[in-house]
Amino acid sequence: MTRRSLNRNLRKWHKWLGVIFGIQFLFWTIGGLYFSWTNIDHIRGDDLRKKEPVASLEKCKVPLATALYTVQQNMPGAMVHSTHIATVLDSVYYQLMMGHGTMEHHVLVNAETGTIRNPLTETEAIAVAKSRLKDPASAEVKKVTYLTKTNGHHEYREKPLPAYAVELGGKANTTVYVAAELGTVQSFRNSSWRIFDFLWMLHTMDYKNRDDINNWPLRIVSACGLLSLLSGFVLFGATWRRRKKM
Repeated sequence: MTRRSLNRNLRKWHKWLGVIFGIQFLFWTIGGLYFSWTNIDHIRGDDLRKKEPVASLEKCKVPLATALYTVQQNMPGAMVHSTHIATVLDSVYYQLMMGHGTMEHHVLVNAETGTIRNPLTETEAIAVAKSRLKDPASAEVKKVTYLTKTNGHHEYREKPLPAYAVELGGKANTTVYVAAELGTVQSFRNSSWRIFDFLWMLHTMDYKNRDDINNWPLRIVSACGLLSLLSGFVLFGATWRRRKKM
């Protein structure tokens, strides 16, 4: 094969690689621009969110062992997977993740009285959502949705269920997700986050769950992108040498 025919084949491969994978390269560029030029604090809702209240250990009058015993008496056979302490509507609770077979759910035990708390009502979920805002007076409740399941594309995916989606208008203009059994806010979701999430899906090429960066489409397109880049360098070098000879 002569050098001219080799260059011709390289040019052809370079052209087709650019045409076939150019759309994905464009998605990567657009996503990179958006990621680098947007305020991550706004995307996460941190500009609206008040710091989570610190649970006072002084209020934990009931020992954790007693709380665990109470729960296991009410749920025979259930296993405790994890424990946390949190403030829910000005009271301190033990958040217990319980497992029974393949089922998992959370239980709140009042750390002062030892009583088991029922999951949040809609009214309580609204109060919890507003309590985490820096300016709760500016937030108008537009809609509240009770979620019992989500899919891989939902903005509240892979988080504790059931949960309330509290849609707030006004200056907040965001959706606050409150876990009913945990009694605490799990995430803030606004328009900027949704754009970020969509572009992240295109960036990672995970069109099922959006978060897997070890998928084969991404690996294949990345490898082809590298081949396209290398073929461009080779063509540039061959063209540069030919021009110098002229």
